[in-house]
Formats: sequence, C-alpha cells, structure tokens
Amino acid sequence: MSLQRLIVTTEQFSDNTIHLTPDQQHYLHRVLRLRAGQAFIALDGEGGQWTAILTDREDTAAIETTHPLASLERPQPQITLAIAIPKGGGFDDLVRQTTELGVATLQPVITERTLHRPNPKKLERWQRIAAEATEQSERLWLPAIKPPLPWADFVGQSSGSQRFLCVARQSAPHLLSQLQSASPEEKTSTLTIATGPEGGWTPTEIDQALGAGFLPVSLGPYVLRAVTAPLAALTIARAVTQDWGRQALKSHSQ
Repeated sequence: MSLQRLIVTTEQFSDNTIHLTPDQQHYLHRVLRLRAGQAFIALDGEGGQWTAILTDREDTAAIETTHPLASLERPQPQITLAIAIPKGGGFDDLVRQTTELGVATLQPVITERTLHRPNPKKLERWQRIAAEATEQSERLWLPAIKPPLPWADFVGQSSGSQRFLCVARQSAPHLLSQLQSASPEEKTSTLTIATGPEGGWTPTEIDQALGAGFLPVSLGPYVLRAVTAPLAALTIARAVTQDWGRQALKSHSQ
C-alpha cells in the first residue's frame, strides 16, 4: 500500500522536522488515524519529496532522511490553460481534473459571456483543491492557480511562442496537427491554450486574441461544453508533448 502524500510549505521545515498545521494534524491523526512512528510522504510542491515519520507530538513529523526521494524532472513544456469561468460550480471540478492531467498554470478568465463572477475567496478554495489533487495524483509539482482576469487583460499580458485559441463553428486547424508540427524551438517554450465560455467567444474577443498572436485551433467536429473543452485540449497537449523535454535534452547533448 502506498504512503499518504501531503503537501507542506518550505516554512514548515526546521532542520529535520516538519511542523504540521492544525488542519494537517487533524487529517493525519483523526481522518487517516495514523499514529506515532507511522510514515507519510511530504511534498513541497516544487519537485521535492521526503519520507516523514510522525512523532509522539501531534504537531511534528521527523524527516527520515535529509536527502529527498528520487524525483522526476518537471514536465516540459509548461502548459497554461486559460479557461472562461463556467456557470455553476464547474470550475471546482476543472481545477481538480486539470491538475490530475498535468496542467502547470490555470488562469480563470472573465469573458463577455461569462455568467458566473466568482467571489474573491474562491481562489483560496481552488488552490486547496489543486493541492488535494496534487497529492492524490502523485504529481510532484503544485500547479499555479491564478486570480481571475478579464479576457482583454489576460490577452494583453500573455507571452510565449505557442498560444492557441480554441474555437468552434469555424474553419481552423486541429490542435493536434499544430502541436505535432512544432519546431524544435517551440518544443522548449511555454504553451498556452485558451478555451471559451458557453456560447463561445465574441468576435471582439477573437480579434483581441489574434491581434496578440494567438492561433485559432479546433478540438474536432463537435461543439464542446465549456467544462469539456479544457479537458480535451489538455489531454491532446499532454499526449503530444510528453516527450518534448527528453527530446530537447537529447538534441542539446548531441
């Protein structure tokens, strides 16, 4: 049976000791019913992981070794998803699912057709969901969950050589073919994919994206829901790009 994984901040480390928060103490001792001497995996969300042993004090755990456990390199390229906030509570599920699928950065965007304007306190909830999904999916890197931005503001500040705008009901190359034809330079850059709201992007929003260098792409012949398109886009991107980092390292070493 695999050990429970728990994200801890670097501020919680002191020498070989982890100082547990009240919520972490409750989770480990009351929910999981772990006892002193039992182990769990501590993650810092930045690629590091350690075996930790609960002590006789409920508020501390001892790091079993000062050297981190073997870890994987951060997946390349880093994928940013800009998602128009869907109606209802759909964004909570998107945070969880895109974390499981390997997103690096999640940027909620507010569009002209966005019906749901989230409470500022939602950001803390989304970050907590992302942490839980990171632990559950056994990834080492905690995704960055950004505060919501108006679409025009996001487009104005986005960067990177590969930026795609997912569109429907118009002629556009498929995201899959665009990624498969990426140049060696593009394979080492960041990748940004934007998916729209229920009802789609407005003409003005499309013009803003094109003016900022976004390339319109299709996700297939069907019109996907606002909560389905991000998952489809990320799945395609992760499948195509999963070996890009190793390919880049190989080409540099030759």
